[in-house]
Formats: sequence, structure tokens, C-alpha cells
Amino acid sequence: MEIIRTPAAMTAWANRILAAGQTIGLVPTMGFFHEGHLRLMRTAKEKADHTVVSLFVNPIQFGANEDLGKYPRDFSRDCQLAEAEGVDVLFAPGVQDMYPSEACTRVMVSGLTDVLCGASRPGHFAGVTTVVAKLFHIIKPQCAVFGKKDFQQLAVIMRMVADLNWDVEIVGHPIVREPDGLAMSSRNTYLSGTERQAALCLSRAIAHARRRVREGLVEAEILLQEVEWLLQQEAVTIEYASLVDQATLRPLAVLQKGVVLALAIKVGATRLIDNDTLFEEH
Repeated sequence: MEIIRTPAAMTAWANRILAAGQTIGLVPTMGFFHEGHLRLMRTAKEKADHTVVSLFVNPIQFGANEDLGKYPRDFSRDCQLAEAEGVDVLFAPGVQDMYPSEACTRVMVSGLTDVLCGASRPGHFAGVTTVVAKLFHIIKPQCAVFGKKDFQQLAVIMRMVADLNWDVEIVGHPIVREPDGLAMSSRNTYLSGTERQAALCLSRAIAHARRRVREGLVEAEILLQEVEWLLQQEAVTIEYASLVDQATLRPLAVLQKGVVLALAIKVGATRLIDNDTLFEEH
């Protein structure tokens, strides 16, 4: 596996691959890999001739009081895990490489970014779309794989790609969960044993919602009341519990195909998100 540190060297590598008529699959990450990341890498390997994993803790998607400084990092371990998956290139640029001091451009998607996570994290999605746009320009992938745990992020990126006519296939990978149901996340390492048990209210609420839909419930307001009650049984703070359309992110009053239950809570100081589509996808 090759480790590339600068955008210029990364683009030169990509140009050689494309000139040879081969394809590139990208997995954008902030590192501290877990099984969820590794499955994204495997999916990219299936879909392209070469796999690039970017590892960059993107400062402009963190708010002033968020966890940029303590975000978990282990570069050596990440390199070992990516290499074991057969990744061709680990692209690990520095902040100054990605954001020179004179940089004054942001890529923004309106409409989808001021609700759900965007309501409490102003500027977050502009940071996400800007860094993803830069990665697409630098690496020139034909496909890029993202996890569905970051459901809103995936919707925003798909909208950006469609609006800007980018010839990149965006692949959403299903959420990877721990055996106890907790969605895998690098931030799970922040949780104490007691907090981790409390966090399981997320997957319990999702399981309850899916069961109620199978039973024929169609009133979103009733289901949200039940979901919030379940979450409140644990020592967590609810940031949002919403039933929205998976493409537009608009709240739905009547449960129907395409509805997503999106959840965000704080367990102690740790913010966790989870979601699921409530109707079977075919």
C-alpha cells in the first residue's frame, strides 16, 4: 500500500491510473478505523480496479465546542488495517495541504443542511461538502462509498453530485452494528460502560418503530411519541427524533415507503446518531 501525503502527488497517481484505462474507488474517512470502515473498503474494491482511502480529520466540519482536538487517532493502526484490506493508496494530507491560508472557497448545499444534524451544527455540512468536493477533484474517483449511518451526510453528498453533474457513483453502505445493536462509530470509544448500555436505546427505538410499521401504524406523530418515550427511559438527552423522507429530509405526517427514522442523542458528553428506513427496501 502506498501512502500519499500531498494533493499534487495524489492527482499524479490518479492520472496514471486513469490513463491506463482503470477505475478508482474512494472511501473518504477521518480515520480510527473499525469494521464499518473496513466494509466500505471492501465494497470499493468490488466496484473499482483501485481503491483509495482518504484519512483526514477535517477541521472545518467541527464546530467551536466540538471534539476536533480529542477526536480519536491512530495512524499506524489505520495503515495496518487498510493494507490488510488490500487498499492501494492511503491519502493522508495535512491541514495546510487541504486548506492553504489563502483559501476562501466553500461548497454549500442549501435546503438539506439546515435540519436534523444541521440545525444544531451550523456550518458542519459546508465543511463536509467542501472537503468531499476537494477529494473528488484530487483523486478523480469513478465511485465513492459512504456509510448510511451518516444518513443526512449521504443525502447531501448525493444532492451535491447531482447538482454539479459529477460523474461519480455514490454508494451508500448499510449501517454496520456491534453484536448488541449499537451502530459502529469511532466516537463509541468515548463511552463508559454505563453510557454504552444507555446508548442501546437507539437501536431499541429503531426496532420498536419497525415493529409498529409492520403492525400497520401510519401516524407519524404517534410513532414519534412512542420513540421519544423509549429514549427517555435512559439517561440521555434527545437532540432530535424525526420521521423524514429519505431524499428531501422533509418531515412526514403519514408513514410511507421512503420514510427514515433519524435519531440524535447525547450520552454524557458524547453525541451519537442512528437511523433506519422503516419499510423493507427492494
